[in-house]
Amino acid sequence: MTLTAPATKPQQRQGAASRRAKVGRPRLAWALPGVLFFALFAIAPMLYSLYLSFCGSWSGIGPARFVGLQDWHRLLSDPAIRQATTLTVEMTVLSWLFQTPISLLIGVWAAGKQRNRAIMSALFFLPLVLSSTAISLLFKALLDPNFGLASTFGPWLGFPQGNILGSSHGALLALVFVGGWQFMPFHTLIYQGGARQIPKSLYEAASLDGAGRVSQFFHITLPQLRHTITTSSVLIIVGSLTSFEMVFLLTNGGPGTSSTTLSLAMYQNAFQNFDFGYASALGTALVIVSTLLSLVMVKFSGFGSMRSTREGM
Repeated sequence: MTLTAPATKPQQRQGAASRRAKVGRPRLAWALPGVLFFALFAIAPMLYSLYLSFCGSWSGIGPARFVGLQDWHRLLSDPAIRQATTLTVEMTVLSWLFQTPISLLIGVWAAGKQRNRAIMSALFFLPLVLSSTAISLLFKALLDPNFGLASTFGPWLGFPQGNILGSSHGALLALVFVGGWQFMPFHTLIYQGGARQIPKSLYEAASLDGAGRVSQFFHITLPQLRHTITTSSVLIIVGSLTSFEMVFLLTNGGPGTSSTTLSLAMYQNAFQNFDFGYASALGTALVIVSTLLSLVMVKFSGFGSMRSTREGM
């Protein structure tokens, strides 16, 4: 009888590397056009914005003069920025709480084979084909206290005059609702794709063990969708932190400055106050915070250790 010696760990690692090399991963040259495009239209503007953040109150005319950390000190002590930061964080948290549970449940439902599911999914995904500008103008008309529907349903929501956008709390809730109405179909689509990748054998085994639909959802669906939840959450958080056109068109930061977010404050400083240095410091800070939040979420969710299922073939 011939015995085969077990493979050692270095041999196993070489075998795994060899299998990963044969699974059809494209060569690095394939990524070159995308890398060049990203470097030209994303990295280069960010580096220039970082340079302008050290150039003081530059108006955009004439050469920018390097003044050091003046704008960064001003950024940390500006009460308007603290208020905008608080509002942006509130809007981000409320957006996540509003969009994630609904998108997750509808996405799991849309991944099934229910009757008329395709028709209802198509209707639900309609906001995805509309622009943010059109949606913002539509809801601004609907929420008009004089001519819109807000005069009718506003009192039901605790706004006696129907002036929802005229209230600081109403303006914040309107921004969260309109943003969710527009982007929930997108996140639903992500959850639908993730739910369809869950092996049916898991549900069949759970059914044989007597597990009901609710138990299957919490013990199979949710754990299997943890990486999808991470992806969707990162997109919601970064999107809420950098949301601009909806805030600009729907409330323009009002009433007063009660709905002025960080991205709107950046626009106002750059294109209304012509203070491009300070606006660049604010924009750079937004990029840094968004990137750090994304990395923290990816790190603690274990998303970084996930490997492509194709590589395991």
